[in-house]
Parts: sequence; C-alpha cells; structure tokens
Amino acid sequence: MICSMTGFGQANRSFAGYNVFIDVKSVNHRYSEVSIRLPKEWAVFEDALKKTVLQAVKRGRVDVFITAEREAASMKSVTVDFALADAYLQAAEQLKERYGYAEQVGLKELLRLPDLVQMKESRKEPDKEIEEELCACLQEAVSRLSDMRLREGAFLEQDIRERLMELKRIHVELEALAPQVVQEYAAKMTSRIQSLLQDQTPVDGQRLATEIAIFADRSNVDEELTRLKSHFGQCDQLLTDQEPVGRKLDFLIQEMNREVNTIGSKSNHSEPTARVITMKAELEKMREQIQNIE
Repeated sequence: MICSMTGFGQANRSFAGYNVFIDVKSVNHRYSEVSIRLPKEWAVFEDALKKTVLQAVKRGRVDVFITAEREAASMKSVTVDFALADAYLQAAEQLKERYGYAEQVGLKELLRLPDLVQMKESRKEPDKEIEEELCACLQEAVSRLSDMRLREGAFLEQDIRERLMELKRIHVELEALAPQVVQEYAAKMTSRIQSLLQDQTPVDGQRLATEIAIFADRSNVDEELTRLKSHFGQCDQLLTDQEPVGRKLDFLIQEMNREVNTIGSKSNHSEPTARVITMKAELEKMREQIQNIE
C-alpha cells in the first residue's frame, strides 16, 4: 500500500492536572528523522516518544509539538511559613514588652507580612503514569497522521498507475515501429543508390543487404524494450506491496529512464524519437511523485 511522506495529525487529553495538546506533521526526507519539542520537565520522555513515532513512520521527517497547560484547580498551592510566623510573633512580643504596646497582632496583620504566606505552582514529578499518557496521546496523533498519509498515498498511486499505463501503451507502439524503421531505411537506401547510379549500374544486392543488416543491428532496441517491460511488471508489483517502497520505486524509475535514453540514442527515425520524448516526460512526472512516497 502506497503511503505519502507528508501529513498532519492532532490529539489532546487531560491527565495529572495537565491539558496536553500534540501536533504532528511530516514532510519528505531521505531517511527517518524525528524532532520533538516538549516542556523541559518532560525531556526524560523524549526517547520513548520517538520510539512511538517510529513504530508507525518508517521514512520522512516528523516534527512533534507538545504543549501542556495546567488545569485551574491544580495550578497553585498555598503554603504558610510557620517558622517565619513564630519569628514575627516573637518579635511582636518583644516590641510590646519594650515599648508598652497593648495591641494584639491579628490574622489580618499576619497575612500582610512579607513571605509568610506563599503561593507556589504545584508540579507533579515526571513518572511512569505521565510517560504512558503522553505516549498514548502521541500514538493517537500519529494514527491520524498515518491516515492522512495513506489518503495522500492513494492519490499518488492512482497518478503513477495512470502514467504507467501510458508508458505501456507507448511501449507497444515502439515494438511495432522497430521493424518498420528498418524496412523504411532499406527502401530509402535502395532508392537513393538507384538515383545516384541513374540506372547505369545494377545495385549490388549483397552490399546493400550488408548495409541494411549493420543499420538494423545498430538500431536494434529489442533488449531495451524487453528490460523496460520487465521494469513495468516490477513497478506493478511494488505498488501492491505492504512495505514502504519509495526508495525501490525511485531506483526503478532510474532504470526505466536509462533504458528509454538508450532507445532514444539508437533511434534514427522521427516516430520512435517522438515517443521516447513522451516517455521521458512521463517518467519525470512519476519521479516527482515518487519523491513523496514513504
């Protein structure tokens, strides 16, 4: 099954006092590469998160963006520094004894004292539960990424199959044209020789046959056409493979292009040359599409 290397997926869930949002996008790349951006306190989970991505993505550059927001009920915690409160009260008693003050220190006065009551953001230390929840959320995002890559891959496969059918059609025409080219060459050579000799000297049939045979051998493309047909069959098979085939298809297109170039270099006729040009254009379009296949 053909899978594209470009796609996007999202997922979010709440756990351990966090609302977590994960975005995953992938683009073309020669190898597998995963980049993860996440809160620094969760950096310890990076390896596990990369493994989660690589279980589904075999090729391409994948960027993972993880953001976390604290839930309102768990964002802050209030703490009282009782040692500092005791010190303040002790200092108040000392002032009363020394200067004869009678006022009592009330709760309102205590709450106004600096650093006595502090609000701190409560953070849960990274643990196995957070790791499992993060990986599960990422797996959900990657699953959606994979679905999008498969949908895009289906369009790529359809386009490649249509172009492959066009190549096969032209291949049949080239097979039919090959012997015609030799026949036309023989007829033109015979006519030219007769025109030059002006019917004064009979045409040397043996010499003419030799020249035609040399031309036929030099312009023979049977081997190239046979190999090209074999490559078409391999391409059909790869398009049904369940494993990533992008690199194999890329190599196969190079081989097809090599055979077509050879046919073009051997061609001494406008008809085969025109078809070779069309095949090269189709192969180039296929190559561009295959660059996006996993």
